[in-house]
Amino acid sequence: MRPLAALLLSTVHIHWLLLAATPPGVVSASPASSAPSADRHPSPGPYGYNATVYSVSAARCVGCGNGDDAAPLGGLGAWAEALEFLYYHNLVRMARWELPLAWSPRLEAYARWWASQRRGDCALRHSFPEGQFALGENIFWGGAGAAWSPGDAVKDWAAEGVDYSYAANACAPGRDCGHYTQIVWRGTASVGCARVVCDDGGVFMTCNYYPPGNVVGQRPYCPQSARTPTSYVPNGARLVFRGTMPLSCSFSFF
Repeated sequence: MRPLAALLLSTVHIHWLLLAATPPGVVSASPASSAPSADRHPSPGPYGYNATVYSVSAARCVGCGNGDDAAPLGGLGAWAEALEFLYYHNLVRMARWELPLAWSPRLEAYARWWASQRRGDCALRHSFPEGQFALGENIFWGGAGAAWSPGDAVKDWAAEGVDYSYAANACAPGRDCGHYTQIVWRGTASVGCARVVCDDGGVFMTCNYYPPGNVVGQRPYCPQSARTPTSYVPNGARLVFRGTMPLSCSFSFF
């Protein structure tokens, strides 16, 4: 167990990270994308600080920063970075009333392995061959000269939500939205991510998801009209819906 003083210090650090401004300009790619997207300039939008989501994410961050190659980051540094990844994922999911993800040390270890492979070239490249994804995977590259954070990557992926049509279950013509749909995919239960500063000063980040999303013919989440939750409140490590949810949209991974 970490000393109380260390936990308090790390919590303050995380709160500062989540309130920091987002610098412009990134490139990212997901399995659903046929090619990397062009440089983008995401804004924080609705994804600011939320105490409820922070509390839920911290409770579901058991094992955060404990991947096989986490030691070089330092204990508290690795924990803070992992919690920032998890917080922003769950913040995006809350906007669609989807249950929160839990952190997976096994997925984190895999993500760290792939990030270490990209340290030398920072190439925006997936760890699986096209069409052979055993896990969901979102990847991100940010150029040298900016301290790209986990929140920057997740907010960039989430910004694709404006290009997703629920009615058509498709991206807008010529646009990417697969990063976003993977984040909010209702059947995905866990995530593990890694961040590495490349030899050229750029930053590569990758997140892996299980079960994987973006299944052809399925929609990522239930329509808002299908359920009317009246509150989204933490209950220990669980998130409790108060309202209605049809059986076709309900599931549990707690």
